[in-house]
Amino acid sequence: MGAAAGKRKPVSSLLPIWLLCLVCASSAQPYIGVNYGEVADNLPPPEETARLLKSTAISKVRLYGVDAGLIRALAGSNISVVVGVANGDIPSLAADPAAASRWLAANVLPFVPATAISVVAVGNEVLESGDASLAAALLPAMQNLRAAAAAAGDGAAGIRFSTVNTMGVMAQSDPPSTGAFHPDIAPQLQGILGFLSKTGAPFMINPYPWFAYQSDPRPDTLAFCLFQPNAGRVDAGSKIKYTNMFDAQLDAVKSAMVRAGYGNVDILVAETGWPTRGDAGEPGASVENARAYVSNLVAHLRSGAGTPLMPGKPVETYLFALYDEDLKPGPTSERSFGLYHTDLSMAYDAGLASAAGAAGGAPAAGQPRASGGWCVARDGASDAELQADLDYACAQVGVDCGAIQPGGACFEPNTVRAHAAYAMNQLYQAAGRHPWNCDFRASATLTSDNPSYGACVYTGGGQ
Repeated sequence: MGAAAGKRKPVSSLLPIWLLCLVCASSAQPYIGVNYGEVADNLPPPEETARLLKSTAISKVRLYGVDAGLIRALAGSNISVVVGVANGDIPSLAADPAAASRWLAANVLPFVPATAISVVAVGNEVLESGDASLAAALLPAMQNLRAAAAAAGDGAAGIRFSTVNTMGVMAQSDPPSTGAFHPDIAPQLQGILGFLSKTGAPFMINPYPWFAYQSDPRPDTLAFCLFQPNAGRVDAGSKIKYTNMFDAQLDAVKSAMVRAGYGNVDILVAETGWPTRGDAGEPGASVENARAYVSNLVAHLRSGAGTPLMPGKPVETYLFALYDEDLKPGPTSERSFGLYHTDLSMAYDAGLASAAGAAGGAPAAGQPRASGGWCVARDGASDAELQADLDYACAQVGVDCGAIQPGGACFEPNTVRAHAAYAMNQLYQAAGRHPWNCDFRASATLTSDNPSYGACVYTGGGQ
């Protein structure tokens, strides 16, 4: 997508959804989930993991199989569970309805309704596996499992059945308006999308801005991927200006679904995350970038903004992952996506802890907590940098830049520096007042000196 530079102009006041959601930020969020991978030999006992989850804003957990211990440990909680069907089980489930009934009886019925099982993910990345016979068996397996759930009665009747896909199902995704599925999997996808539409189940997809950055490791791309200030990228087809890669990837999927005739099907993000470590050939893998991506994504979801093609509705999103998985093969990054260490301490603060604090989930050493004070323009920042920061901050949902409109209390002095300082502080305060919310690519700084003057009042301080 091409980038378009913004010009300085005060924008009208926006509905302060950020500020409203800060009130409920410490409680469980119905659209924030986490993946629980088990390719590790050092995982905590299920009861400790359940206790950790209950102490966070996470309300959903996705399992790659069926972990009876963790499912039982979550009984009676407000945390719902996605369970997974192994790829190897798909052929038998597709061929024999009785096999589907037996699978459900062994892996779902013993746990409901004590534990809420929301979705059964039938297979993982099957359509991208290159196995044509397995792909052909996917829809019949989903159909047989759903029929078995309906026959089982109340405890399982409301469970939805879907399958997880990577962005590899896309033949085209840039710009988002051109989004289209690969024609070689179109026959299977059409049937699956029809099933999802009929049953009210979501299309599950794994968008990873991390991988997009690996293919284009430029500073501007990193800022676009991390929800940080950037010039934005304009979709020449739709004329929509995107300010982050997550929205762009989801809207590409939405466009592909509309083209396929199933724009009514909801999208569920089954995985997304950023690694804290990587090999020499994996630029951008760091704790700082992981924290920026996940905390900014969580804030974006909490804002309720949605995406340009799906406005006003946060997309149900499962972060990858709860813990690092030390036995995973491949590059270092594959073993380094954990939000928490297996000793239950935070790998970094992503803004997910509840007000009561994690039970055993204390912040990692050196991790900053929410700060007070104000965020202002740093000495030495250029007008060009501050102009980009001003445009970015005022474009975010919940950031009210009305005071720097003509006639507003903070319009004078009418300079880029003064207006940018006000806007950056508004975003900093709304986003949670963490130190990383006042970075703006090093063009801003925190101060304990109140920058308010006359009738111009800067939010912050001890509030």
